[in-house]
Amino acid sequence: MVQASPIDFYFDFASPYGYLASLRIDDLAARYGRTVRWRPMMLGAAMKVTGAQPLMNIPLRADYARRDLVRFARILGVPFTFPPTMPIVSLAAARAFYWLEEDDPVLAHRFAKAAYEAHFGRGEDIGDASRVAAVAATLGIDPDALVDAVARPEIKARLKAETDAAIARGVFGSPFLFVDDEPFWGVDRLDHLEIRLKEDAGR
Repeated sequence: MVQASPIDFYFDFASPYGYLASLRIDDLAARYGRTVRWRPMMLGAAMKVTGAQPLMNIPLRADYARRDLVRFARILGVPFTFPPTMPIVSLAAARAFYWLEEDDPVLAHRFAKAAYEAHFGRGEDIGDASRVAAVAATLGIDPDALVDAVARPEIKARLKAETDAAIARGVFGSPFLFVDDEPFWGVDRLDHLEIRLKEDAGR
């Protein structure tokens, strides 16, 4: 039997809707025999292409999002706490992920979940390397090594390359997912994504 391809999950650690998707996507994929490839990227770079702005900087939409996020988390039964700054610059967290992934993809995945939980589950600021390192330390990751790694040119270049590749693929928001080559944008499209997985499973 041919192994189904992974679902590609593009997100920015600064994205609250990406956080909500992160809490569901692994279990959803597993129900249909799929794995998930977590791919952090810098949404700001995509916004420069599309002319968009960070959601929380947009009048009217920001007020709506503040209510919608709390409601969405309540419906899912998951914790949600607004961090002190939205959006953060998520460079350090994204770079840390790719640094960890080079040697231990499982640990990188655990780190991503922990960083999202800290930022939007508990409302902690993870906008600089020291705060990211503090989250990583709870997983047994050397915080000093992380701070050093996220400043290395090769790690910076890796994140830029991942972001450029995401944009070239058509990614313009967070969360943004691909089942094979079919794109799904937004946490509210996970139900549509599941329909696609059901269709594939029935073939």
